[in-house]
Amino acid sequence: MRIRPISPDLLVDELTGRLADAAIRAAAGPARLRVAVDGAPAAGVDTLAAALVDPLRARGRPVLHIRATDFLRPASLRFELGRTNPDSYYENWVDEAGLRREVLDPAGPGGTGRLLPSLWDADADRASRARYVDLPPGGVVLVSGALLLGGGLPFDVTVHLGMSPAALRRRTEPDQEWALPAFDRYAEEVVPASFADVVVRADDPRRPALVEPDGDD
Repeated sequence: MRIRPISPDLLVDELTGRLADAAIRAAAGPARLRVAVDGAPAAGVDTLAAALVDPLRARGRPVLHIRATDFLRPASLRFELGRTNPDSYYENWVDEAGLRREVLDPAGPGGTGRLLPSLWDADADRASRARYVDLPPGGVVLVSGALLLGGGLPFDVTVHLGMSPAALRRRTEPDQEWALPAFDRYAEEVVPASFADVVVRADDPRRPALVEPDGDD
């Protein structure tokens, strides 16, 4: 394994190239490319996914960016054990069934390509009432959020933004520190860095680094 420092702009360029090439291969299916951009909020996963949208479109790829925070379960379920319970955050916050039903399955092989950009408005605690969007074959759906891997969600490409425990604690907002045990559990039980297609060290979002196997060109 080697660590290759890279600028944020070059990281976006390299990921865009990889995903555009993979989307071309997916279109032969025909299918869309389902991409997870996974990591703690402090790693900037939503920001990275958003930064990929325009470059992918410039390469002729239709793109839809989905935030996992728009697919949360109702408050009555998320907060059943309290608003700051890390085990509930780890196991029960994201509506994985809804994400699969409304996004990942329709974007997959044989799917209709009719995707729902958001399912739940967590602030209002009601359905978001979003309209469906048609994503043609060869398109890319970017799903960004925390704790996305290891649960069997059908992604074609997985990107994991990892942080050291010290960096995660340093960069997590004080009012979110209660969730840190969930990320410790995720790192221990799922070990996303061991199998994600692309692993980025994001201890400092201004100075990311790609984690690559020895001898990878």
